[in-house]
Amino acid sequence: MIIKSYSSDDENAVIDLWNKCNLIRPWNNPKLDIERKLKVNPELFLVGIWDDKIIATAMGGYEGHRGWVNYLAVDPSYQRRGFGRQIMEEIEKRLLVLGCPKINLQVRNGNTAALEFYSRIGYKDDNVISLGKRIIED
Repeated sequence: MIIKSYSSDDENAVIDLWNKCNLIRPWNNPKLDIERKLKVNPELFLVGIWDDKIIATAMGGYEGHRGWVNYLAVDPSYQRRGFGRQIMEEIEKRLLVLGCPKINLQVRNGNTAALEFYSRIGYKDDNVISLGKRIIED
């Protein structure tokens, strides 16, 4: 898989992939999420390409204390081939170059497949509760 930073030409394919992976929620407009991401660490928004098709994404971020990963997606027909691990390794590498000491991510309740994947690549439950407050309604 070839991994590159996102470009505006990738938008439709990325949103299609997120839909295919059931990542889009009514309260998160994917076009606005992309627009917002491109204002902060755009080089950490990655797409994975196989046979000229976007099959994976990962949206990384770093605010000086912790790194974050959102929108990790691998096309279901390409899962369990190492592509998720590969794009996560690239995000980790890029965050490390920035001096990031730790990466956080969130997994929706009940998504055992994602929890198992992250466990296999070294992520552990931090035993914390994630809180959020929407301050802009999409």
